[in-house]
Amino acid sequence: MSALAEARARAALAEAGLSSDVTLVPLRSVTNEVWVAGEHIVRLNRRVDHRLEREALLAPFLPQELGYPPIVHYGGEIGADHLIVRRVPGRVLSQCWPQMSPADRQEAIKQLAAMLRSLHGFVCPVELPPIEAPPLLGSNPLGQPAATLLAALDEAQHLAHVDPGVMIETRNLVISTAAALEPFNAPTLVHGDLHFDNVLWDGRRVTAILDWKWARPAPPDLELDVFLRYCAFPFLHVAEHFRNQARTADYVDVPFVFADYYPELFSMPRQFDRMRLYSIAYDVRELLLFPPPVSAEQLSDHHPYNRLRRTLGGQSYLDLLAQGASVPA
Repeated sequence: MSALAEARARAALAEAGLSSDVTLVPLRSVTNEVWVAGEHIVRLNRRVDHRLEREALLAPFLPQELGYPPIVHYGGEIGADHLIVRRVPGRVLSQCWPQMSPADRQEAIKQLAAMLRSLHGFVCPVELPPIEAPPLLGSNPLGQPAATLLAALDEAQHLAHVDPGVMIETRNLVISTAAALEPFNAPTLVHGDLHFDNVLWDGRRVTAILDWKWARPAPPDLELDVFLRYCAFPFLHVAEHFRNQARTADYVDVPFVFADYYPELFSMPRQFDRMRLYSIAYDVRELLLFPPPVSAEQLSDHHPYNRLRRTLGGQSYLDLLAQGASVPA
């Protein structure tokens, strides 16, 4: 990281009343500037959003079983704020996973399932600031959880390099299956970004679930959206330097083992329709954030527009998982 980033980290430590002369070791992160500072972790937000503020507000209320580290200090202005926590033992599970034995992998999934069951029995006790580019599914006064998604599809229909027919077909699919989501106004908390880059493992146990910027009240099975997506395409969810080692083949059995330890999460009525709607909402949100600069044929297979096209064609990762087939990398 740059000298300016290091200066920001030292200024945050000084503001917290901690030594700013400590050795700083940068950690790779997809979204924040992150530093190890002795017994502390310093995270600095470089976006004008409330991600760290949300986490600072929520963390003191989280069940202890989740291992969230004690907060030492939160400060700064929105878009240049910082969060300092005590360092928790362990490495991110995604980087441990390729070398772990089958027995250790199963134990990690068992422990993670128990932690999530604890989380999903927890009602969010505080009003959280809004999420930047919020999810497209949610409760509303009319009881129509897909209303925002349908409006987003209307907007996406007019994007360059997007076939309006694809958006219309997606819209019809959402309308025909939206009843599967009702009721959507669950008070329980979900993490919202559950993948192994947000889980710490110390060689024997899962020590913490980290990064709560997407946490929100929602039905517990919404947790499966990112989790199953991660198992299908782990290389899309890890730090860039580790992508070549995050292989889909290492995760083929994970959804099924996880279902053995947390079967309730996979037992909702019309489960496949629900998961497909979650997936469509995720991809439409990303499509609006990252409109295609070229035609579908010239885009990566993993661009949200092509992911939507595969969903319509019955060839998404969810379809393949439902069939018990392997997901191609």
